[in-house]
Amino acid sequence: MRLFVTGGNGFVGTHFMRAALGAGHRLTAISNAPTAGILHVEQTESLVWIDRRLDQVTEVDLLDHDTLVHFASYGVSPKPCTWGKAYQINVLDGLELIVRAAKSGIRRVILSGSCVEYGKSAENYEAIPPDAPLRPLGAYASSKAAMSIAATALCRELGLELAILRLFTVFGEGQYEGNFWPSLRKAALAGEDFAMSSGEQIGDFIPVEKAVDSFLQALTTPISPDHPLIANIGTGRAQTLREFAKTWWEHWNARGRLHIGARAYRSTDVMRYVPQVTPIVTNTD
Repeated sequence: MRLFVTGGNGFVGTHFMRAALGAGHRLTAISNAPTAGILHVEQTESLVWIDRRLDQVTEVDLLDHDTLVHFASYGVSPKPCTWGKAYQINVLDGLELIVRAAKSGIRRVILSGSCVEYGKSAENYEAIPPDAPLRPLGAYASSKAAMSIAATALCRELGLELAILRLFTVFGEGQYEGNFWPSLRKAALAGEDFAMSSGEQIGDFIPVEKAVDSFLQALTTPISPDHPLIANIGTGRAQTLREFAKTWWEHWNARGRLHIGARAYRSTDVMRYVPQVTPIVTNTD
């Protein structure tokens, strides 16, 4: 299968490309800084990098591809995020890309969504269903939710097969160093103490390798243009952030101390992000 991938030098995108190449797919990936990724994937006969921003991708670039896999996103926490730029890149540029993809003959679009789209709705559910109301907090989450809504309507209008895979708390090698798991690991391996909140937030923490398996499955699962696939991607196991931190702290045989409760919660913290995990059925015919 020929895949056009955005965000290929990002955390999840890099892992996806490695897995897709291993599965025998051929990829074109865009990046205006293709060597910037921590786990950069080198160009081969099966992977072609092109130097583009999202808004610079042309119909010619997209020709002869089967599926658009869209990971590129601006403002993922804890990186800075402004409202105008979030909506320009995550919504407007993304929608224009889908229009160009349809004109080039692509019939399937897979979007990397996020649990933060649910926002305050998440606290109303033991397990959040994929059709839960979207009540996001902040610019990034709001723009991701807006893209989900707009892309669903656009793909239905254009007759495209759409999958929106909402990732819960993904972690692993190559993640931005300011995120929780990399920061925790850095302190543990250095023998330093680590300060965190009380850690009572309940989430679903999914290794990145497991998360990208769902994107591979979505390449071939049956999807109707009239009924987009909207799926929550997690492990199905709920645990507190404190439990997650302690498990990894012990795994790394950390010599420092976990200072639990040393930091305040953030204004955008939601205390329960647990998904109703949606199985993705792969077409094996």
